[in-house]
Amino acid sequence: MTFSLKFAMIGLTTGLLCSSLLTIASPANYPQQQPGNTELQTSALSFSAAVEIALADNPSLASMQSRAQAMAAIPSQVGTLPDPKLSFNALNLPTDTFSTGQESMTQMQVGISQTFPFPGKLGLREDAAGHEARAADSEVDETRLWLVRSVKSSWWQLFYLDKALEIVVSNQALLREFVVIAQTKYTVGKGLQQDVLLAQLELSGLLDQEVRLTGMRRNEEARLNALLNWPTSRQLTLANTPDSALPSLLKEDDLHKQAEIERPLLTAQRSYIHAARSRVDLAEKDYYPDFNIGAAYGFRGGENNGIDRPDVASLLFSMSLPIYTDSKQDKAVDQRSSELMQQNYKLQDTLEQVREEISRAIADYKRAGEQTELYKNGIIPQARQTVDSMLAGYQVNKVDFLNLVRSQVTLYNYETQYWLSYSSAQQALAALEAVVGSKTIYAEDGL
Repeated sequence: MTFSLKFAMIGLTTGLLCSSLLTIASPANYPQQQPGNTELQTSALSFSAAVEIALADNPSLASMQSRAQAMAAIPSQVGTLPDPKLSFNALNLPTDTFSTGQESMTQMQVGISQTFPFPGKLGLREDAAGHEARAADSEVDETRLWLVRSVKSSWWQLFYLDKALEIVVSNQALLREFVVIAQTKYTVGKGLQQDVLLAQLELSGLLDQEVRLTGMRRNEEARLNALLNWPTSRQLTLANTPDSALPSLLKEDDLHKQAEIERPLLTAQRSYIHAARSRVDLAEKDYYPDFNIGAAYGFRGGENNGIDRPDVASLLFSMSLPIYTDSKQDKAVDQRSSELMQQNYKLQDTLEQVREEISRAIADYKRAGEQTELYKNGIIPQARQTVDSMLAGYQVNKVDFLNLVRSQVTLYNYETQYWLSYSSAQQALAALEAVVGSKTIYAEDGL
């Protein structure tokens, strides 16, 4: 090969390398998303649509709603008097003839009776069941919060994996060009074989990374499909979402106070405390008797001295006698009192858990937010400048091929970390909204 031909090939490969680097590493490729196909965007799953679909179709939420509806039907049942009893009786039938007119005491009787619990018992039963029904409603709200959190978290994780795959695929295209360039320079005697091998090794590493990311995406896709009550094998395409500025949060103490008021989990626990207190009062009412009142009418046949026997009427009254208080009522009061203490302790424990979750979510958000800013405004611009400097040095043979390749790979790794941090910050926000129980967690200057 002549000297002029060698020189022409080197110039061609260097020009190809410069063009590739300038195209792929240009600011237009970071970190904005490229406009997609209009037809694809129409069928893509947006962030808000995923939440709406889950709230409408998720079977776990539907199950909790059905349970709450069932609980709402209980208070009126337990607060209503027991059904009255209608009785039909044959009294004092003679066993020799079974005639209704033979004996004056014989009668065919019809009666009705009603049980009346001691005043206040029905109201306490209804009150306890009502508080449990309200707790069930709050648990539906709690389930809704955690469903929304799970959908948001899964959506943002899938968003990150899509970004990471885009970066890996772009980096693979660049490294394939690097391999061609290294092979060409080696062929004309201006490069080293180790440059070819190292470029191929970096490319193989990216292929392995693509396989791992693709597997992770399939798993996350199946998880999101399950939350939406869709077939888990359904392929999802996410709508384009730009990386907007991360909002500022309210003070941590304010979020703690807000959670104490708005978190459905705490509201449900307070309802269980009220229900337990009503059951203590009801147990104390069991020291008093219940009453039963009734009336009966007896039809008599036959005659006395030629006169038809008159019918007879009866009035009935009975009451329970709570005489086994040591082994029954006293124990019931002890049981209900212990249950009330249990619910109070559970509220304290739940409150501490909520505060811990809020603090942890805030810490995760701040860490991810700071990393996002650092990558976007510090590390990535510096890494891009390094690539530009390496490229300029490579053109004049002052930088070896390996350092150029690794500087470009480092830039793409930082861009991947940027999207991971941004996605983690969005997931932390979703978690914080869930643990506080409200979307109004942002400072006014951050909205």
